[in-house]
Amino acid sequence: MKELIRTSDPTIVAFATALLSGEDIDCFELDVHMSVLEGSLGVLPRRLMVHERDLFRARAILKDNDIDIGG
Repeated sequence: MKELIRTSDPTIVAFATALLSGEDIDCFELDVHMSVLEGSLGVLPRRLMVHERDLFRARAILKDNDIDIGG
């Protein structure tokens, strides 16, 4: 699995997950339950992971929908 995006905004993660699901790209969200450690402030980023074989296509989908994928 490769990291696709890292963000502390849960709406971006939800939107990206919906876009990828619509294109039959499996993704997995990491660090979802970190709010227990941080005290529910939402400052720790969540990571969205995809299979390496889907990374190029997933990045293109997010870029086409104006989601900043970083680097």
